[in-house]
Amino acid sequence: MNFKDKDAIYLQIADYVSEHITMGKWQPEEKIPSVRELAVALQVNPNTVMRTYEHLQQQDIIFNKRGLGLFVSVDAVARVRAIRKERFLQQELPGFFNSLFLLDIKPEELLKQYEDFKKTKS
Repeated sequence: MNFKDKDAIYLQIADYVSEHITMGKWQPEEKIPSVRELAVALQVNPNTVMRTYEHLQQQDIIFNKRGLGLFVSVDAVARVRAIRKERFLQQELPGFFNSLFLLDIKPEELLKQYEDFKKTKS
């Protein structure tokens, strides 16, 4: 995983875990990798992964089954989408709109690009 300077590493790992959940790689009520396993896979300090998992537990995206490990919450996909949507609308969309305005990109152009993008994801 390539980390960026703009966000804390534990938040970038939270996005990584959230993406795995929304893409269906980790299903609701399925066990997720242990702190140690994920730390080794991502080549980060286990304390960083522990902080990530605590953050995701606070958001009710994952939960702990004492003695068994961490699992994906039943409504994790909906929670991740709601959280990420709100963050996108508040933090990223204003800059995106500014770029559209400055570059004089019309909604029709944007829609075509988006439709082409969706085809690559199907």
